[in-house]
Amino acid sequence: MVRTSSDATSAASASPDPAISAAGAAPASGKPGPRTWAVILASCAGQFLVVLDVSVMNVALPSMRADLALSATGLQWVLNGYTIAFAGFMLLGGRAADLFGRKATYLAGLAVFTLASAAGGFAQEGWQLIAARAVQGLGAAVLAPASLTILTASVPAGPARVRAVATWAAVGAGGGAAGGLVGGLLTELLSWRWVLLINVPVGILVLVGAALWLTESRDAAGRRLDLPGAVLVTTGLAATAYGVVQTEQRGWADPGTLVPLVGGVLLLGAFVLVEARTKQALVPLGLFRIRAVSAANTGMFLCGTASFSMWFFMTVYAQNVLGYTPLEAGLALVPSSLCVVLGSKLAPRLMPRAGARGVAIGGALVAAAGFGWQSTMTVEGTFLATILGPGILMMTGLGLATTPLAVLATGSAAPGEAGLVSGLINTSRTMGSALGLAVLATVAATRTGGRGGPEALTEGYALAFRTGCGVLLVAAALMTVWLPRREPSPES
Repeated sequence: MVRTSSDATSAASASPDPAISAAGAAPASGKPGPRTWAVILASCAGQFLVVLDVSVMNVALPSMRADLALSATGLQWVLNGYTIAFAGFMLLGGRAADLFGRKATYLAGLAVFTLASAAGGFAQEGWQLIAARAVQGLGAAVLAPASLTILTASVPAGPARVRAVATWAAVGAGGGAAGGLVGGLLTELLSWRWVLLINVPVGILVLVGAALWLTESRDAAGRRLDLPGAVLVTTGLAATAYGVVQTEQRGWADPGTLVPLVGGVLLLGAFVLVEARTKQALVPLGLFRIRAVSAANTGMFLCGTASFSMWFFMTVYAQNVLGYTPLEAGLALVPSSLCVVLGSKLAPRLMPRAGARGVAIGGALVAAAGFGWQSTMTVEGTFLATILGPGILMMTGLGLATTPLAVLATGSAAPGEAGLVSGLINTSRTMGSALGLAVLATVAATRTGGRGGPEALTEGYALAFRTGCGVLLVAAALMTVWLPRREPSPES
């Protein structure tokens, strides 16, 4: 049964969850106390690290190739190894947080991520770097859903939780947006190795803080991990992600693309069949009957297809067409980076008036307007007209959409499914990012037709942005008809 909002708020306030009581999350004022803000800081720091490492490597790739004699394919897998592991293992990481404890899972994921960063930073061969990046992705897949689950468990339902989730979303978006700037600074001032090694002192600091501030909690006592389901969904998502990233190099019709894509779909189909017959399923299929969960995840997937591809195409346009250096390109995107944080923090102020549904739809439309503007780019583009203006609209809109979608998804699940739903929403965004970049890169390459001049590149990038605009308009339309008008509460 779905409770009313008032019932859910009362229940959350009276929850015996040790994470809430230990953090002092519900003072009389209804605002998070100092210890709760420490928990929020630890959760957001972990999320910042894992999202940062999706994009921070881009500007360092030429230096890595020269130093480690990487082939073009090997260079591609420095990026893809992380993304595939991140997307493929995230559902497993979300369920592990519910079963084995959120603090333990968070600390384990962060420790793996930090150690793998050190291994990658000291790599002497290309295969060592690629392997380290894959292990980094595994640690990120465990860490990311645990970070959101800890946050939602530490702050009671209501405005305080909305603000906390907005902070988490803003920090995560800021991590993705800051990747180009951070990577450019570290590569030019120090070495490409510091793009990875910088995670080590930061990771150790966050580990110490998390060990001190976080309190263990779990909501699925007595349940066991669904290993067959975990294997099927992980390998299915990994195979699908592998096939998607192959399209950029091989195209959609190549056997190297089709085999993993078809295999991934078959594995995911087998996963659905297994889950329908398993008593203790990794992903209870009934969860998708909750309208807010299914609709919010679809919206997050579609927004994800646009967000990360936007950073890629903006960066290559600035460098390949306008002649910016990597550092200049990173600096040029700083205003957009600030706007995605602004949008994420502005969303909670708008949600009491417009509702989570209205803010999510409005954010997607604002972002679509920015993508449409960006698609008018030219070879003689200026900073104000082809980077700053459209970038502000794109990222403010995506920031506005992300927070209410995360709130709608996580606020609709029962406490015992919190880690799983957190994993789902992160998986939706990550898989959307991988698929969106592959599809839009193929769209751009089709338009350029092998031509490498600035005019041809600009035509390809412009078409990619027009396609992204269409995707966001579809997202807004789906959210309009699918997201519930009345904000949901956790199932009892």
